[in-house]
Amino acid sequence: MQTGMKFCCKSVAGLLLILAPAFSLSAQQDSDPNQLAIKTSFLPKAFPRQPYHLQLEVQGGTPPFAWKVTAGTPPTGISLGADGVLSGTPTVIGDFRFVATITDSGRPAHERNKEFLLQVVAPLSMAWGQPPKINGQRIEGTIKVTNQTETTFDLTAVILAVNEIGRATAIGYQRFPLKPNTLDFEIPFGENLPRGSYDVHADVVAEVAEVNNIYRARLVAEKMQVQQGP
Repeated sequence: MQTGMKFCCKSVAGLLLILAPAFSLSAQQDSDPNQLAIKTSFLPKAFPRQPYHLQLEVQGGTPPFAWKVTAGTPPTGISLGADGVLSGTPTVIGDFRFVATITDSGRPAHERNKEFLLQVVAPLSMAWGQPPKINGQRIEGTIKVTNQTETTFDLTAVILAVNEIGRATAIGYQRFPLKPNTLDFEIPFGENLPRGSYDVHADVVAEVAEVNNIYRARLVAEKMQVQQGP
């Protein structure tokens, strides 16, 4: 029995020695920097009605290369060129998944593909944090503003209560720098008002002076009635 066990162990050891070069070669091939690979790992966000331009990066392989979309669809207005440039002007907001495939000029040719997610987002967005409500003779609430860009906004927020004859009363005003990639920054508002029926209008304007861009957003709340007051 002991002799059989020694023979078995020797056989396995010999087999491992035979296979070791093959395993080593496979590992070298997997890590070969000359192998064709798509280096780009993620896509920067795009914004509606703003030009988008990105060169997908490749490593290894034999040039020239040819790119194409083989599954899914980029955002409307954006296309992938054969040179690997993703460009255009998106028109709608949303998340878009697609597969980009690259083929090199090797003999035989090599091919690689990768799935990408391209998000088209609004640079500036606004929502009610606490929707306007009546507290005695006061209308109060909050708005939330979001900056999804990589630049700082010079943000101005104005909230007006407009009565039945069109008279507007400011119940909130702020101007401040809204930092890049800020989500749901909350701005309070509130003011005492005379008796009457009011619509609440919230307007925000974001300016980026260095690139001469202006973004706007607006909310209008349902009519509400202030019962108390003079």
